[in-house]
Amino acid sequence: MSDAHDGAEGSAPIEFRPSAQAAVVPEGPRDLALVFLGASLVAGVGDPKGQGWVTRVVGRTQHPDVTLNPYNLGVRGDTSADLLERWVTEVPRRWVGRTERRLVVSVGTSDILRGITLARHRLNLANLLDDAASTGVGTFVVSPPPSDDAELNERLEVLVEAQADVCSRRGVPFVDCYGPLLGHDQWRTDLAASSIPHHPGQAGYGLIAWLVLHNGWSEWLQLG
Repeated sequence: MSDAHDGAEGSAPIEFRPSAQAAVVPEGPRDLALVFLGASLVAGVGDPKGQGWVTRVVGRTQHPDVTLNPYNLGVRGDTSADLLERWVTEVPRRWVGRTERRLVVSVGTSDILRGITLARHRLNLANLLDDAASTGVGTFVVSPPPSDDAELNERLEVLVEAQADVCSRRGVPFVDCYGPLLGHDQWRTDLAASSIPHHPGQAGYGLIAWLVLHNGWSEWLQLG
């Protein structure tokens, strides 16, 4: 599927901006700004320990040759359209003074729940990744995991496939959290025990963190 669209849906046309290669500044100490941009699952909503998967990943990313500056910009209910706006208004402040800039994007469930079409989701994600690449920001995408609703999961499966395609076209690392967790007993048990629909607890966030850490994370950050 192409990431182009004629703009017939919605009130505003969708613009496609071609990608450019991301560049990492090689000189000097690795003073790395690591921004996590997403919705409630990035914020760790539902985790009684208040860690979510982001804090767990950051805790396993410490390296003696890297000064890590992590920023969690997860906002509950945000869609890919919201991320595009916050990418411009909030993220640049986290780059100030840093020699290396990295962006982790994780979004999708709210798009489905709030009626954003698959075509628009694709274009929002594509434009975000392209804008990042054009300004020398390295990107990494983490898919939404399965929910506790079978109908929602059918739509999530299609959305995750679209995300994988958008990332593949740009050479952006992509972690599929949907497929590995769909039939995972511990994930399903954690969802069932949660008081917040579609959100895991401590065990579930630990599973997402494991998937991120074991699917190209260190390679992307160039941690020897």
